[in-house]
Amino acid sequence: MATRVFSDEELGALRSFPAIGKDELIRYFTLTPADEGFSRKFVRPQTVLGAAVQLCTLPAGLWPDEVPSAPSAAAVGRLARQLGLPVEVLRGYVVSREQTRTDHLRQVAKYLGWRSAKSLELKDLDEFLLARAMEHDSPSLLFRLGC
Repeated sequence: MATRVFSDEELGALRSFPAIGKDELIRYFTLTPADEGFSRKFVRPQTVLGAAVQLCTLPAGLWPDEVPSAPSAAAVGRLARQLGLPVEVLRGYVVSREQTRTDHLRQVAKYLGWRSAKSLELKDLDEFLLARAMEHDSPSLLFRLGC
């Protein structure tokens, strides 16, 4: 029988956007000229803004399932102003095929220079988490440490 690590509420929180403070807003939701150029390659206004949201959320440690659910008053508003787009276009970032958001996410990760972990790195992570598991009896803490 499978054991659940997270409650439905915890899973919902992991899949959605948390409150974003002023420091995070400035640190993660400010596009460089190169970031803006990357985002604009997606052409349609909704995909430009959707890609920009993903570009800013990954380094912040966020990867929500619903990109249009980003906090529009703060984060999306800031990005929309930088890109000269209305905030409302993000609602149009409802993709016609499920794989599109994932494809965009992969392109963003590649642009950021992220890559899949190699076996030696996964072994290091495994050893690190095993040592922490001896200290803590909290699967959710181990998950956060692993992230």
